Amino acid sequence: MSSSSGAGRPSSAWVASASVEEGTVASRKEKTRLPFKQRLPRQKKQRTWFQGLFVLGTNSYLAGFLQGKIYQGPLKNACLPGLNCYSCPGSLGSCPLGALQGSISNPNQQISFYVLGFLTLVGGLVGRAVCGWACPFGLIQDWLHKIPTPKWKPEQKELLHKLLLQLKYLLLLFFVVLLPFLPTISGQYGDVYFCKYICPSGTLLAGIPLLAVNEQLRALAGWLFSWKGLLLFIFLSLSVQISRPFCRYVCPLGAIYGFFNRISLYRVRVDHAACTSCGNCTRQCPMAVTVPFDPNTAECIRCGECAAVCPTHAIQVGFGPLNEVEAKHVDQSGETA
Repeated sequence: MSSSSGAGRPSSAWVASASVEEGTVASRKEKTRLPFKQRLPRQKKQRTWFQGLFVLGTNSYLAGFLQGKIYQGPLKNACLPGLNCYSCPGSLGSCPLGALQGSISNPNQQISFYVLGFLTLVGGLVGRAVCGWACPFGLIQDWLHKIPTPKWKPEQKELLHKLLLQLKYLLLLFFVVLLPFLPTISGQYGDVYFCKYICPSGTLLAGIPLLAVNEQLRALAGWLFSWKGLLLFIFLSLSVQISRPFCRYVCPLGAIYGFFNRISLYRVRVDHAACTSCGNCTRQCPMAVTVPFDPNTAECIRCGECAAVCPTHAIQVGFGPLNEVEAKHVDQSGETA
């Protein structure tokens, strides 16, 4: 005797009906999706708008640019998520990397739990999405890379690429932690070494605007400003040919957020059953991530370009569970795989 449901309907009929309904829902979803070739331009446009509005909103103290002065209001005590220099005349907040160095370099102050808590909170929520969506220097690199010139992909030199990827961790260890901390052992003040000697974002967003309108500061500018101006020129020039060279290889703040990428709530999920191994995602990735094999590596900035170029919608970027598989599948026998 064949098994039947409560209405006397064969179970095979229920499976067939469910399959038809599932196919109908999938068909409706497919109709609402943009054509494949339209998704990437739209995604890039949306992200550029978000980046631009965020940077303008957090650097909206116009009087600072006109007067050559730094905003000192109550908002300045709060950290902004990206590499937004404290000394930028328009900045309404502080750079967490600079704040971290400042607390480490002060012999009379314990390390700031506010800064550590801020970095942990932001990192745990979105990981390096900050780099892809909210960092002003990341936006500038994206703009420069759009200039139509021959491009260079360092990842094609695998050994060189892997060695360069470690540079940002060395800079984090020495310029952000050890060098600011060591003088405090003898009761002396350290310095914000990365901000002072390396950070190109500070030179572009703070040093140049301040010197442009403040004659007294121009008179004080010496070898250090020339050195940082040279570094800025190098990074901006490289950005034309290499996608986000500073973010990839140098930025200690990106290194910190990268520690959270594998556990952050905002993440990349790959449906391996739907993946056709076409390679579109890896070729498109501005950070040279091999998306199907390691989607939540410390290098991923959650920009979403991989999902935009996936022809089978196998990649999703957003808030979700910590597993890297987007959805379960039903095989031909009707059982969940």
